Amino acid sequence: MSQTYQRIVLASRPTGAVTPDNFRLETVPVPELADGQVLVRNHYLSLDPYMRGRMNESKSYAVPQPLGEVMIGGTVGEVVASKNPKFSAGDKVVGMFGWQEMGVSDGTGIQKVDTTHIPLSAYLGSVGMPGVTGWYGLNQIIKPKAGQTVVVSAASGAVGSVVGQLAKLKGCRAVGVAGGKDKCDYVVNELGFDACVDYKAAKDAKELYMMLKEATPDGIDGYFENVGGDVLDVVLSRMNPFGRIAVCGMIAGYDGQPLPLKNPQLILVSRLTVEGFIVSEHMEFWPQALQELGAGVAQGKIKFRETVAQGLASAPEAFMGLLKGKNFGKQLVKLV
Repeated sequence: MSQTYQRIVLASRPTGAVTPDNFRLETVPVPELADGQVLVRNHYLSLDPYMRGRMNESKSYAVPQPLGEVMIGGTVGEVVASKNPKFSAGDKVVGMFGWQEMGVSDGTGIQKVDTTHIPLSAYLGSVGMPGVTGWYGLNQIIKPKAGQTVVVSAASGAVGSVVGQLAKLKGCRAVGVAGGKDKCDYVVNELGFDACVDYKAAKDAKELYMMLKEATPDGIDGYFENVGGDVLDVVLSRMNPFGRIAVCGMIAGYDGQPLPLKNPQLILVSRLTVEGFIVSEHMEFWPQALQELGAGVAQGKIKFRETVAQGLASAPEAFMGLLKGKNFGKQLVKLV
């Protein structure tokens, strides 16, 4: 085994869009294990939109990513050395080791996973934090009933794809919003959504509204928000009375752009429930969610797609692409 490994730290905070200069690739020695510790060789790193918010120093729901320290991020990998009786070399584990090839743990914060019927990478997507995010927002906030219409933005992504498929399994009409014909075709033809609106094909908000109206003839009962901006404005105008909106992300404003609502009075007029949530604050639901999601993936009822960048050094470019919607499905970095 090599005596060194690579990691990426946050070198500077972005002003506006993220640039490669905000990151620094470092080579560091592999640490000696103390009693109770395990050494993990990370196989995949998860790249997720929330990381952009952590790069800022502004007030948020989580502490900012410290400068000069390894970028935060979910990982899956294999135990290569252990001085902890609960873990053995060869165990596959999921954890939060961040943007680095190796990680050391005292056994807390990592969990063994079974890869017999579920691919290791899926524990960073549909059977991981993104999947649980989709599950929670749909089941605990939107709470749809069979026959209702559920709309989700960023529908081809790691979270949105789960929301729509779970809505379909509940007997709902699932409508996606995504950017580009290829993504919309995937959402309908492979994931089984009833319709998908290509927001990039709309020349203005009025045309986007007409496209969404055609896809939601009975209005919208539940909306899972990942994007914000013009899409949210148009969805608000299609919401049925007493509709429910789960606010998961606002990627349209992650670089600091303002996101004004054009018609906030619609929240009152339609008596809407709008609730933002952070899935890590609802850990009591994770076991149930992961059990259902794992069964869905193992049985082929929940499908997923991955965009995989090769090697740790590719992570910054892949992350910047993710923030611009260049990825298709879950964005991962393969580290082995």
